[in-house]
Amino acid sequence: MLVDVHCHLDLLENVEAVVARAEKVGIKGIIAAGINPETNRTVVDLAKKFPSVKASLGIYPEKLDSIDIEKEIAYIKKQDIVAIGEVGLDGTLPNVKKQEEVFVQMISLAKELDKPLLVHSRKAEARVLALLEEHKAKNVILHCFCGKKSLVKQASTLGYYFSIPANVGRSSGFQMIVKEISMNFLLTETDSPFLSPTEGKNEPANVKEAIPVIAKLKGFEEAEVKKNIYLNYQRLF
Repeated sequence: MLVDVHCHLDLLENVEAVVARAEKVGIKGIIAAGINPETNRTVVDLAKKFPSVKASLGIYPEKLDSIDIEKEIAYIKKQDIVAIGEVGLDGTLPNVKKQEEVFVQMISLAKELDKPLLVHSRKAEARVLALLEEHKAKNVILHCFCGKKSLVKQASTLGYYFSIPANVGRSSGFQMIVKEISMNFLLTETDSPFLSPTEGKNEPANVKEAIPVIAKLKGFEEAEVKKNIYLNYQRLF
């Protein structure tokens, strides 16, 4: 009973083989995240093709001036999805004001559809948390969160979830999150093809690499970690 709550299947080659390998290691749910009109449509098609793949549609904080935001929101509303995302802010990208405007729209959309929100927050963690709290976001999943411990505690107080990447064994920051956050608010992800726990490209099957690391850090048996994370997944999605 494994889950990958955030990956980019549209960027992987031979998706059929990728999904088969994921299912072979026990993955029951793969949430594929769209980031723009093109990838949102690809994700919808993949979810229709593979029963274990679920669609999450969003507007990533990049090249926003080239996207008809209202048209894309209208499209998202018509689709069979499990979450809104990947959305958020990115401090490495320009046009912060536009990013914030779109992010607030995405928060509102998630609330309207009553769907979880998969949030990107690279180098903008404090502002992301401020906007989420201000606009009373619900069922927030902080994807690949890299904020300092005080922000992790703030997010925990707000009841947000954290998805832990498969490369947690190589990251002191993700290990800190695992130690700080209750098992009831942890999920697993790969962000594949990025953040590989080994050399080369990442893929959903690698989510299994996070389990023994989380188990060791929390002092739990691996089976207990798998069960808790799967229950968290079921509760949200």
